[in-house]
Amino acid sequence: GDVYKRQTLLRVTPTVTGRLVYLRFVCRTGDAMGMNMVSKGTSAAISAIQELQPQLGLELVSISGNACADKKATAVNWVEGRGKSVTAESTIPKATVESVLKTEVKSLVQLNTAKNLVGSAVAGAIGGSNAHAANIVTAMFLATGQDPAQNVESSSCLTYLEETPEGDLYASVTMPSIEVGTVGGGTTLPAQSACLRLMKVQGASAVPGSNSCRLASLIAAGVLAGELSLLSALQSDHLVSSHLKLNRKTTKS
Repeated sequence: GDVYKRQTLLRVTPTVTGRLVYLRFVCRTGDAMGMNMVSKGTSAAISAIQELQPQLGLELVSISGNACADKKATAVNWVEGRGKSVTAESTIPKATVESVLKTEVKSLVQLNTAKNLVGSAVAGAIGGSNAHAANIVTAMFLATGQDPAQNVESSSCLTYLEETPEGDLYASVTMPSIEVGTVGGGTTLPAQSACLRLMKVQGASAVPGSNSCRLASLIAAGVLAGELSLLSALQSDHLVSSHLKLNRKTTKS
């Protein structure tokens, strides 16, 4: 059918556990997020295997066995990726760090190591080596018609900072599993479609997958900006005072 023309099977990775076999199908799905598309293709593939090898007596337990792994923070998605794997990076002049972010390069690097790297390791986090990537991912998912539940794995992020030889700040976020699409599902809703048009990624692109890749890159760029903002507020101890000052709700004594 038409659904199979829009996806390309790249590989199938089996994992055997006792009498169970978990198959992880990896496909290209153009500008669609592709969950439904891949599910349909996977179902057809399993049926074909059963028909071609009837002597094996293969039984389909479930089209999804959690090895995918959808809507879960997992090591397999961190290592192998899922959806789009993106790195966003920037070098910020020392003067800008001091004048705009109100802090110092060395202090930011030290905070990022203590909080996002060591602190996350102490907590046993999987994909959580960041300050608040989920805030930006959730907001952009809602605005662009993505599945908000897939924020779980899409927010997997490692924030890395270092001081350059010139004394400037190098910053990057690595996000291996951003699951987005620019066609189908919630992307067709009026407000969400308008947001996608504003970012010049609405609908299918001439080169399949280009729009969805650009959207994932824009999300990563937003996460990088958010990481720098929150880390700076934490380092300069402006976070609580800013919340109190800018809180919309006031209490009269």
